[in-house]
Amino acid sequence: MPSIDKNQKLNLFAPSNTKRISFFLITDIFVSVMSLYGAYLLRFNFSIPAPFLIHFNQIAFVLITLKIIFLFIFRNYSIIWRFYGLNEAKNLVLAHLATYFIFTLIIVLLPNIFSPFPRSVIIIDMVLSIILLAELRFTKRLIFDRGPQDIQNKPTLLVGISPNTANLIKSALEGAIDYSPVGIIAIQNKNSNMIGSYISNLKISRPQDMPDLIKSKKISAAIIDGSIPGDELRETYQFLTNLGIRDIKRSSLLAEGTGNITALSIEDLLARHPKDLDKSAISSFIQNKTVLITGAGGSIGSEISLQCDRFGAGKLILIEHSEYNLYQIGEKLSSATLRLCNILDRISLDSIIKSEKPDIVIHAAAYKHVPLCEANIQSAIMNNVQGSRNVIDSAIMHNVPKIVIISTDKAVRPTNIMGTTKRIVELYAQNVDPKNSEIAAVRFGNVLGSSGSVIPKFKSQIEAGGPITLTHPDITRYFMLISEACQLVLQAAAIAKGKELFILDMGEPVKIIDLARTMIKLYAMGEVEIVMSGLRPGEKLYEELLIDESEQKTSYASIMIAGSTHYPIEQLNRDIESLLSTNDPIALLKNIVPEFTPGLSV
Repeated sequence: MPSIDKNQKLNLFAPSNTKRISFFLITDIFVSVMSLYGAYLLRFNFSIPAPFLIHFNQIAFVLITLKIIFLFIFRNYSIIWRFYGLNEAKNLVLAHLATYFIFTLIIVLLPNIFSPFPRSVIIIDMVLSIILLAELRFTKRLIFDRGPQDIQNKPTLLVGISPNTANLIKSALEGAIDYSPVGIIAIQNKNSNMIGSYISNLKISRPQDMPDLIKSKKISAAIIDGSIPGDELRETYQFLTNLGIRDIKRSSLLAEGTGNITALSIEDLLARHPKDLDKSAISSFIQNKTVLITGAGGSIGSEISLQCDRFGAGKLILIEHSEYNLYQIGEKLSSATLRLCNILDRISLDSIIKSEKPDIVIHAAAYKHVPLCEANIQSAIMNNVQGSRNVIDSAIMHNVPKIVIISTDKAVRPTNIMGTTKRIVELYAQNVDPKNSEIAAVRFGNVLGSSGSVIPKFKSQIEAGGPITLTHPDITRYFMLISEACQLVLQAAAIAKGKELFILDMGEPVKIIDLARTMIKLYAMGEVEIVMSGLRPGEKLYEELLIDESEQKTSYASIMIAGSTHYPIEQLNRDIESLLSTNDPIALLKNIVPEFTPGLSV
């Protein structure tokens, strides 16, 4: 007789699809026979007349066969036992409804087939069968599932309540995440009425109870609900870190209804999420239009290109002088028309705009890196001033209905070449004769995730073990998510009537040293030093979005209009021509933009 080793014996009892299906088939048949007989007993007050049992076996065979077929159709035999939940229970009910509907049709169409037959048994049996088969499937979970307090993972505080909260607890119960929820904090005002209630045996507490809860439950991690607004998210994060919690995650509810846990990022903490984002206005502005975007491979240009595609642009013409950047955005937008073109090449620019006949031109091409522009003054002037003038003039000449210029907060009282050149472009857009076009400029600050942002630099320095190099302890900057900034640009363009200089509300400025410290907490495995390197040429301590208080409000709180500055266009054109050929560009820049203070750090 061949020997069976220990592993083979163990495999006989290991779970498998075949064993699970076989078990449920056998038990379902047995339970269904019992529920049918029970239905007869209930119908006849536990004294079944003999004539009514003549066709019992045939009735049971037909009914149970139909039931097994529909349970297979509704995938009740494909579910792993421990994951059996409400969706699966719903499918079990649907399988029963289908079964008993078909069986009722048989009885109606063939009234003598099982005669005599008490039709009320159908309803009684269906109810009994649903209860018994569902109870059978939930039995293992009721007996063997552990409560949140029993899981031997990190004791975790759930902060904020949403439909995802139950998903998180379920994931913990099933061992799908390395966190063990031991408490819930109701953080939003809308959740305040839930305080004192329970979710999966976990009490919902007030934010004030957080310190005591963390201490008593020895909590070492927290998962913040993704629906918490930005301001409350920042406050909650700061509060948790002050209480010594370093492992902080963020949860979100995916489209298919499942939960997702991700590491909390600096972008999450800095994001503003403007409340008056009007996607319908953007869609009406962009939908079915031909949109031409310069600098389409850059950080801003590529995101605007993607947003225009999402909002239903009829055709996208993407202009970029970097072959690699154009290739990258082309991979994401396969239907777009890609044009390798430098905006200094007026002939090529004219040819493209003439042939493509865009409805909207969005000018995002520019040199934006302050130190590089300081070191390459003439190149910055040529690209930012002459290149922008080429785009505007060409679009006007070819009667483009809408021209949108991307500007920057560094154009306000500029202390560097980049900001000054962008201010000249704003002046040109406000004073040039638009003829049949409407021209508007949109000014905003730093965007999270752009190629020139300080955040990628800090991340790489943290990954290398430090130090983080900071130019000055008092330096501040505005920040906004790149996607939200680009959406607001399109929203501002949608309401533009011509010659406006729109300013996006960037919220409160952020101290860069605080940003660095937060990033160290988020990303560093150990201590990371912060080193001061001194302000770079042309760098300001803080940025501004307005030159004066003459801004006008729009119908959106996140979008304002700066007061216009008159500059005779003939004089401005003469000054620009002189600027392009001078050996002393600083003096001419100061002449065109009197508020330009080169080298001053304020």
